Amino acid sequence: MAHRAGGRALSLLRGHLRLSGPAATGGCAEHGQRRGQVRPGSSGAAVQRAPQAAGPEEAGEDAEVNTRKKTFAEVQTERLEQAERTVLIKCPPKLNEKKLLQYLSSHGNIKSHFFFENRGIHALIEFSEKNSIASLQDAIGLPSAAEYHVVPFKSRLFTFMLKNPVSQAAEETPLHLSPQSHIPVKELIEKLCHADSISSQMYILLNEYQLTDENIKLRYLVCSLVRDFARAYFPDSTVKPFGSSVNTFGKLGCDVDMFLDFHDTQKHAAKTKKGPFDMEYQMKRLPSERLATQKILSVVGDCLDNFGPGCVSVQKILNARCPLVKFSHQPTGFQCDLSVSNSIAIKSSELLYIYGCLDSRVRALVFSVRCWARVHGLTNSIPGTWITNFSLTMMVMFFLQRRSPPIIPTLDQLKELADVLLGDFFEYYGNFDFRRNSINLRKGKEVNKPESSPLYIWNPFEQDLNISKNVNQPQLEKFVAMARESAWILRKEEKAQQMTNKEPWGLAALLIPFGKSNSNKMKNRMKGIGSETIRNLLDSLKLNNPTNLQKAVGK
Repeated sequence: MAHRAGGRALSLLRGHLRLSGPAATGGCAEHGQRRGQVRPGSSGAAVQRAPQAAGPEEAGEDAEVNTRKKTFAEVQTERLEQAERTVLIKCPPKLNEKKLLQYLSSHGNIKSHFFFENRGIHALIEFSEKNSIASLQDAIGLPSAAEYHVVPFKSRLFTFMLKNPVSQAAEETPLHLSPQSHIPVKELIEKLCHADSISSQMYILLNEYQLTDENIKLRYLVCSLVRDFARAYFPDSTVKPFGSSVNTFGKLGCDVDMFLDFHDTQKHAAKTKKGPFDMEYQMKRLPSERLATQKILSVVGDCLDNFGPGCVSVQKILNARCPLVKFSHQPTGFQCDLSVSNSIAIKSSELLYIYGCLDSRVRALVFSVRCWARVHGLTNSIPGTWITNFSLTMMVMFFLQRRSPPIIPTLDQLKELADVLLGDFFEYYGNFDFRRNSINLRKGKEVNKPESSPLYIWNPFEQDLNISKNVNQPQLEKFVAMARESAWILRKEEKAQQMTNKEPWGLAALLIPFGKSNSNKMKNRMKGIGSETIRNLLDSLKLNNPTNLQKAVGK
């Protein structure tokens, strides 16, 4: 029942995207450009305009797609098809780009390409037609086996070499390398200090941290390469990314979560059978779905480990609640997690995708809060008792639902500025009654906690699952303390005074660990504040009184 209700909710939100109209033809790619800032990259939400109609009979349908934002399913279908026409080539350090492209063009038209650096220079080449790859594979030789024996699996990973390196090196041309990582926090803070508002700071951070179009293409290519192995055993299967790679909230450098999907196989089994006879495949029967998942992942994991070019450090974690295979993909530098048919994860990805499309401020706020949390040690890439990025993102969504008027999912009540939202987010959770209440995005309101976990965030699609069950009491108390401190910082001084003193201000000030600040500044916080409301707020935010903190987070 919960799954069906979740599906109806997603259908309603998809309707919002379809009603967006011509103003939204860029999809989630068109984030709110602010004065004095760089426009967010066109790929941040992994959305582009739909392709032009292939013929008159398709003109009506494609014209309709071109006047609205693309749905999550449309983006995934387009990206997966794009990946099937793509190859990855390791290049020599000295390369003539024009000559490489001329050589590859002899096998078919090149639709797009870019270069990046990871253990050497690589080129991602997208052909217009899939059969161009077969033509290229036929012309490529096997690697020399003088020192090692090779596994003769012909993938779409190639090495391009110069026959006469000395003479051809003189023809080297400069390459534009696509960045695959975000700038350091210190450099980010310097950029933020030159912005003209907190809103601009948030969009600058978003622009620097969000996934680029090139990075997204690489992520889908890795999934497509894994699918090539899986289809040796399961011809109707696909491998799709989920989570931060596709939900519009992914940061450069984040892992690639992917799942092996047998949905097409299930659709084939559900087809109506006609005629007086039935016929079906003979298949291995196992006592449980979990056991089948473990066996499938074990085989695919062995295949990647033994035969997969560039797949290293393969770990089969089959006894976890959600069995998976972890591996590193060396050519792209991605850390990857492969699971099987995770319908709840894909629904959660679509939900966040839609929220990210509804209003550009949603993504700007999430990126700012998550960067703040990482700087202050509230989140960590290693599993543990701290708050996960997914839990933190859900907390932001819940906060936006609780606004008056709500920011999501309503589209005609968006009136407040992003800089107000950031301060209000910290104030909201700095005073949230975590002892009694839980966070329920399905209902959009606080509800009594069903159990004694310090932080309880309901899974929108599995209502009996707490997605933040790993968080312990000290980590929650640290989060509340940091939220209160940050709420105070955003309200303490005028931006002009901060810029006069050449000190980080606004979001930039929040990205400096609080332990490194001058303790004398803490004593002077009351100076220059005339508002009685703010003075009362500061009294309630005294962190050296454990009683006050316990009232918010409980024991």
